[in-house]
Amino acid sequence: MQARSFYINQDLADHQLVKAALSFEPFIRHIAEKLEADHTSIKSKFYEFVLDHFKIDRELNSDAQEAGRRMNNEYALELIYSALTPVLQSENECYWALSTPVPNLVLYSTDAFFQLVTKSDIRGASSAIITDQNIFKLQQREYIYRLILKRLYDFNSVLSNNMYYSYVDPSTGLSRYYNVQIDTTFIRIDVKGHLPELDFETLENYLHEDDGLDILSEVLPLDLFSFEGFSVISLHDVTPTRAIEQIREAIIDPVDDQKLLYKTVIRSLKTLAENNDVHFGLLPFLKLNAEPVFDLTSCSQSIVIQASKKYGIAEEAYYAMVNHYEREPNAVFFSSITEARQKKFFFLKALKEEGIRSYAVIPVFYNKHVAGIMEVYSEKELVFYENLLSRLEFAIPMIAQLLQNSIEHFNSCIDDVIKEKFTSLQPAVQWKFNETAWEHIKNGGKAQANGNITFKDVYPLYGAIDIRNSTIERNMALQQDLKRILKNLLKVLLTLDEQHPNEQWSALIDKTNDWLHTVNDFVNTNDEMLLDQFLENEAGPALSAYRNTNAEAAGVIEPYLKMIGQENSGPAFKQRNRLEISMQMVNTAVNNYFERAQRTIQQVYPCYFEKIRTDGVEYDLYIGQAIAPRRPFSTDILRQMRLWQLTSMIDVTRLTHDLQEEMPALLRTTQMIFIHSMPIDISFRNDERRFDVEGAYNIRYEVIKKRIDKVCLKDSEERLTQPGKIAIVYFSEAEAEEQLGYIKKLQKDGLLLPEVEHLDLEELQGVAGLKALRVTVALNE
Repeated sequence: MQARSFYINQDLADHQLVKAALSFEPFIRHIAEKLEADHTSIKSKFYEFVLDHFKIDRELNSDAQEAGRRMNNEYALELIYSALTPVLQSENECYWALSTPVPNLVLYSTDAFFQLVTKSDIRGASSAIITDQNIFKLQQREYIYRLILKRLYDFNSVLSNNMYYSYVDPSTGLSRYYNVQIDTTFIRIDVKGHLPELDFETLENYLHEDDGLDILSEVLPLDLFSFEGFSVISLHDVTPTRAIEQIREAIIDPVDDQKLLYKTVIRSLKTLAENNDVHFGLLPFLKLNAEPVFDLTSCSQSIVIQASKKYGIAEEAYYAMVNHYEREPNAVFFSSITEARQKKFFFLKALKEEGIRSYAVIPVFYNKHVAGIMEVYSEKELVFYENLLSRLEFAIPMIAQLLQNSIEHFNSCIDDVIKEKFTSLQPAVQWKFNETAWEHIKNGGKAQANGNITFKDVYPLYGAIDIRNSTIERNMALQQDLKRILKNLLKVLLTLDEQHPNEQWSALIDKTNDWLHTVNDFVNTNDEMLLDQFLENEAGPALSAYRNTNAEAAGVIEPYLKMIGQENSGPAFKQRNRLEISMQMVNTAVNNYFERAQRTIQQVYPCYFEKIRTDGVEYDLYIGQAIAPRRPFSTDILRQMRLWQLTSMIDVTRLTHDLQEEMPALLRTTQMIFIHSMPIDISFRNDERRFDVEGAYNIRYEVIKKRIDKVCLKDSEERLTQPGKIAIVYFSEAEAEEQLGYIKKLQKDGLLLPEVEHLDLEELQGVAGLKALRVTVALNE
């Protein structure tokens, strides 16, 4: 054990975000409670021994810095270590440390922890223990607020709880990852004065934002709190799990550079293999019109293609690989590349010339079809033992997704070219494209066929229909489904453990209980994927195998396997399907409404109308003389369109409200209109194949549109948009007066209720002075 103290971040040695003092009183109270609850067992003798020692020696109850200077009672610290760790656990294999309440100053640690953290070749990793001041300070703030919210408010926040420590293992040259866990059991939090009340529904929404901690610090300043006690840091080797997570993260949030993406995944595969002599290659099988096609860029991370390219046979090798492994999709292992094997597979000669001595091909399946292959190779002669393949087992489904993404990316590129050359345009603006194309032909191709197509001084109309709390609804539906699956699994496992005792049931029961606790708190994307792996690759196969060999257990196991075997249907997806059906009902109804409405308004005056699909539906409508030069345009037409805009929102509000009786999951929509009375210029963007605003002043209109999505009332946390109501956002009083005229007409027609709310809105970044009218729709009860 090591009694030498050290700082995790020396630069922040004198910096405290919250007042904190080292104290062992919480530990003493904890041991006393243990003794009172269990005073007859053998453990009680140990509890009495620990308490007797601390009653005599209270030397350690001083502030953190003083403790760091006076660590001469190693025996007391050894007692704490013995009390908090398993008796048979070796200190050389245990990464354990005792630190200040807000971890920074490490006071006592195992030799393994001390050597790993202070002497290893440390390099930064995502969410790691690192020395960067800003990142370390951010992690400390998240830790403090997470503890306050949990301890004092019983609120599990979305603040990140994942920290990793990574270093390069000098024996392999590969990264190793350790999960950092902090035990806060022995920390007491004192509050100065009255504990502030919090609105957790609003607070949770803020915590998702980048400035969530800053907002939290305003309502919950840290000078209200003080910490007393100590924290316990444990490091657990999670190299395989972290490597899998890195592959998953790379696939979920890919970079534009496909080569870089593949190299990132291959690097994680090497980490997973834990052997620097083993290398990996990936090769997707691309097809066009059901026939294989060779794309050198997509194939660049395959060793057989790289080697064959030097001999001018890359394309031939690719077609040979695709044809062979689609016909015979079996893994092939070459522990050594012999002459006989080279005759059967001609591309092996190119590999041997490159110094490759061992080579394996593993077909990768996506939805029962070969999506490509994974290559495993080495410059040494290797025997591909089963333990290497078992390390890769959980990575294979993600490799399949990666290869499928490459296939879809290739197909998308084909579609993009088709759209670029054969895009159908709205009739209202097609005349402008025709003129530009004619200029190109008339000038012998000197003019650009995709020249700058602009419409000046057009009036924008913007509307948004949003499904209220769609993200929260999705999370709740997912959580409910996962709970149902896990509870059914636990019931099956407990029955099997009772009727057919087996060690594997106990392990699966523990894991299932752990997942139930995780699901009860909060489920993020990583948790969902890891849980799917547990269900599909561990629990499911174990139950299937046992059912096949034990007919008497089939009656217990079969209903569960049948439940989870119904892909995207059945009880396992009940809540998610209910929500998805409801959202589709809303979006389909709204889309169909605007499709019909668009045909009607085009008869009033030609305009450019574009819908944007989000969790609801947004639309941009541009109208003006520039779009139809041969038809007179007047302000009366603009007023007619603005009256239609408000009327259409009433129709949509009623439409979605009437759907509620038919929805499996109750969803409500909010409606918003943004009034911009000044004309703007729009220009066709070739990169996105759509119209967008032109010029610095006009871009401000686009910025406001994006920022009013979740705007609140001034000096309030109330959202502007509310179900059953229409919010009309504006700047000038003239705009408000015009809208009030339309509102009075619609109130007289019985479409709107009499009340009109005049509201000031909060100041947004770069946007001040926004106001709104809010009216309530007379719903069809």
